[in-house]
Amino acid sequence: MADNNPERSAFWPAIEKKYGQPMEYWFGQMAEIADRKYPEQIAYLRENHAFSQAHANALVMYSRGSTTTRRHDSLDDYLKESDATKKKTVKAIFKAIQVKYPKSELVIAWNQPMLKLGNEYIFGLSVQKNHILIAPWSKDVLDAYRPKLKDYKVNAKTIQVPVDWKVDVKLLQGIVAATVAEQKKKSK
Repeated sequence: MADNNPERSAFWPAIEKKYGQPMEYWFGQMAEIADRKYPEQIAYLRENHAFSQAHANALVMYSRGSTTTRRHDSLDDYLKESDATKKKTVKAIFKAIQVKYPKSELVIAWNQPMLKLGNEYIFGLSVQKNHILIAPWSKDVLDAYRPKLKDYKVNAKTIQVPVDWKVDVKLLQGIVAATVAEQKKKSK
């Protein structure tokens, strides 16, 4: 399965196995409906060949020239469309965490910058037009920290901070420490 591989072609073995035809056949089917819109192509595969949404999307998007789901290769690449204020804030957020967790790795996952410690995600971030969303990798940790987050908008899984946020290092490090502790406890 293509769970961690951003290349759409990672789905090809599963598509061939599940739907009983080689990829050349499926590319031929796509060539026949190339003039249709995306939703119509998806519907065609789902209704006529019982494709799952994920398999249909991989084939349709590949046929339309999008060979990968990856849009960003690095934090700088992710931030290239952001203004200087957002860039400064995002880099300060990650620095605050990585000072305490120098072995953490900054990766791009789900087209967003994330921090991993070993094999576990410990923090994520998303730059929006008017704010930045930060995400501890645990709803329980987020819920535990709600009393300390009364000055912020807290969503189901994220915390909204201003784009020019004066980074609260102690808060960030505490949230990540709680997330790491929770993950260690679960892995025992």
